[in-house]
Amino acid sequence: MNNPDPIPARLAALRTATTPDLKQQWRDLFDSEPPSFNRRYLESRLAYRIQELAYGGLKSETVRRLERLGEELDGGDRKKSRIRADAMPITGTKLIREWQGVDHAVTVTADGFEWQGRPYKSLSAIARAITGTRWNGWVFFGLKNHRGRR
Repeated sequence: MNNPDPIPARLAALRTATTPDLKQQWRDLFDSEPPSFNRRYLESRLAYRIQELAYGGLKSETVRRLERLGEELDGGDRKKSRIRADAMPITGTKLIREWQGVDHAVTVTADGFEWQGRPYKSLSAIARAITGTRWNGWVFFGLKNHRGRR
């Protein structure tokens, strides 16, 4: 008689475990202190780690390919690599903001943004040029609210 795979049961148990239990599992599986992220993050990372240890992680050629693809996207710029891909609008997107009766159109480029024919690295710099005061560019152009939610 063959034994059933215990991994699905371990994964299912994550949903009903207490947060202190999840943090202890983190310490056991990662040999480090758990991050202060939310419970859902802990559950998902623990689930991945449990499966990784049981079934193996990504093949080394897959890791190399992902790293190459990442470098193609960010050109090796470590700052860009920390930006979530879904946070940046797609290249070519037009952002339009009315300010004091004037419409301002910004185009998203591969390297940042363009406004009035000039390249900019950040939306905040454009918002400052338009208003003359410091603004969070993402808030100014309506990409996230003032509390940081998208």
